[in-house]
Amino acid sequence: MSINKDLVAASSTPLVLAILAEGDSYGYAILKRVRELSGGEMEWTDGMLYPVLHRLERSGLVEARWDQAESGRRRKYYRVTEAGRVQLAEERRQWSTVDQALRNIWSAMVAAAATLNLILLPQHGRA
Repeated sequence: MSINKDLVAASSTPLVLAILAEGDSYGYAILKRVRELSGGEMEWTDGMLYPVLHRLERSGLVEARWDQAESGRRRKYYRVTEAGRVQLAEERRQWSTVDQALRNIWSAMVAAAATLNLILLPQHGRA
């Protein structure tokens, strides 16, 4: 199953902020964490992640620093700022509202389908 690119784009800010709220991280590790969190359903690429990180950095929601990894390789590490934590809380509030609205409509659809089946099935058998 592939996730719609509009949904991937809409979820990128809260996902990146939440991952960085777990602790400082770098690009490849963030990509790996997204894949892990989505059960392999979301396969982000460098070309998708880095523009998000740069936008969040320009907005003051994340900060970046260069550091040397254990392997000796230099990596750019990102951390969420206090403003990023505030934004993450707002993103969580908004996504919870969207999630609840979808759950409500889907539950209503299931209930309506069940009611329709109860109404139609007995008539179907009487023919």
